[in-house]
Amino acid sequence: MTAPLLLTIFDALVFLAVIVPFVLLVRHRNAIPRLPAPTAAVTLPRLSVVVPARDEAAAIGRAIGSLIAQDYPDLEIIVVDDRSSDTTGDVVRGLAAKDPRVVALRVDGLPAGWLGKNHALWRGADRASGEWLLFTDADVVFAPEALRRAVGYAISEGLDHLTLAPRLVANGLLLRAFVAFFGYVFIALWGAHLANDPKSRRAVGIGAFNLVRRSAYEGIGTMRALSLRPDDDIRLGRRLRAFGFRQRVLNGNELMSVEWYPSLGAAISGLEKSLYSSLEYRVIDATLVLLYLGTTMVWPFVGVFLLGGIGSVLLTVVVSCLVAGLLETYRQSISLRLTPSALLVALLLPFSAAWFGWAIVRSVYLAETRGVRWRGTTYPLALLRAQSGLEGIAANRSK
Repeated sequence: MTAPLLLTIFDALVFLAVIVPFVLLVRHRNAIPRLPAPTAAVTLPRLSVVVPARDEAAAIGRAIGSLIAQDYPDLEIIVVDDRSSDTTGDVVRGLAAKDPRVVALRVDGLPAGWLGKNHALWRGADRASGEWLLFTDADVVFAPEALRRAVGYAISEGLDHLTLAPRLVANGLLLRAFVAFFGYVFIALWGAHLANDPKSRRAVGIGAFNLVRRSAYEGIGTMRALSLRPDDDIRLGRRLRAFGFRQRVLNGNELMSVEWYPSLGAAISGLEKSLYSSLEYRVIDATLVLLYLGTTMVWPFVGVFLLGGIGSVLLTVVVSCLVAGLLETYRQSISLRLTPSALLVALLLPFSAAWFGWAIVRSVYLAETRGVRWRGTTYPLALLRAQSGLEGIAANRSK
């Protein structure tokens, strides 16, 4: 074969690798629906919200304030101050003094075999008295009716686990482009909507909003079973689904928002702890993802200007589908309104893919050379690899 023919075949494969997920995205664009308004009266049980916090003094007041403002009838808010070195504890204790529903817990030491956040979640859940548990983050802001609607929906649908995708607030063009790309990966490529298909094994958990029936949480062995998972949120969803509990993922961006990271650099640094774990700590998986990103998200934007003939046509269609797909996921995760700046965000997709690839490389390199560092503690990779977070599933299924 000649070089031009090989390149045309390669571009055809790239075309298929992009078109298939795009067609699926179009077909399933409403597969992650918005949380519906309540249609019938439901008796709401006691709900315990567990909020782990470490050095969150700047954001936690607003977040806990939005929980205090909820119209939920029987609510407790447990804030676990995980060894903060700033004034997080003071802010939380001040809120607890004003509202008896707020419980302030302080963690001064980290036991062996635990990641800090996971331990804080476990401590909070252990203290909780609710029939339902909501695990959320210290920078998530809720609309006043969010918890009432979410718990009412979960009960009316007979769910054990409900996870909501928040509206992602990103300041600055580069960060917004990166966050939009992350949403595209989550929705279009990873297929998060499959968690709503009872025939699929896909499972989802989102750290901003993991609502779990307490009996289900205890049935999977609590957070002890996930004590060393940096990807604790999505692994919680996978474990619940694998144990046979009913799960659903919905779009909650009208009811909750979170500023994921303050800058692009912070986002790349923040992902170093969890990206490699999401790839099961396998270098080969990371390599394959990098190849996919380069060939399907970077090369088409370059090749469309370099090639002529059928190759140019194929890549033009690929670029059009990538831009259209990212605009759709932008609408779902960031803003309902598609402004000219949203188009610019979409056109930055190859750069966002490259930054995401760099984040993967960085996560793999740091984990393999020094271990995973999180919340002031470094964990050996061998220790983290020893726990998949899915132990005991086969035995559970055989019962």
